[in-house]
Amino acid sequence: MLFAAFCFSLASCAKEEKVENTDTTVGESKIIFFPTIATKGAKLIILDQGATYTEAGADAILGGAPTTFTTSGGPVNTAVPGVYNLKYLAANPEGYTAEDFRTVVVIGNDVAAKDFSGSYLRAATGVKSAWTKTAKGVYTVENPGGAAAGAGLTVIAVNYTGNKIAIPKQVSADFGVVSSGSEVYNATATPVTYSWVFFAGGYGTGLRTFTKQ
Repeated sequence: MLFAAFCFSLASCAKEEKVENTDTTVGESKIIFFPTIATKGAKLIILDQGATYTEAGADAILGGAPTTFTTSGGPVNTAVPGVYNLKYLAANPEGYTAEDFRTVVVIGNDVAAKDFSGSYLRAATGVKSAWTKTAKGVYTVENPGGAAAGAGLTVIAVNYTGNKIAIPKQVSADFGVVSSGSEVYNATATPVTYSWVFFAGGYGTGLRTFTKQ
């Protein structure tokens, strides 16, 4: 009986550990909130040279509340034709980041009379890519990678000044974010040729060359 009473006494004297939670901690563990960010408005904006550009910004959230973000790649100067790649970045105190993008293309007045429409053959695969002009300096391009499996893929391409071309960064329903690099359009060649690297899932980083038919 004495032993049982002693054991009961020890048990009753033991302190219960109390876990205290706050908005930023669970016990002794710190809660880390990760930022999110989403561009407001369109991700691809195409403007004529001299038009007005209004920055729509982005929605950045941290821990359920709005937070600050930074923007790089600007400012957009609509007096100067080009492709402006804007990046929006939000961060938490621990250094974790989230980002989103917008591409603004300024189409130069010098391309009004140009028309790059037509069928282009990629000799490496024997596959054709079709360009269709939809506005000054703006084209829809079917199968921009010239791949046998690329039928049905269409992107927006631009001739923003001179003979300069690009697939501005944009979201494709089939391949997510796509764009181009190392672009050269040789309008004086016979026949006309162009080349670019097509950045899209599964396409690699090789230069792709096309000849107008």
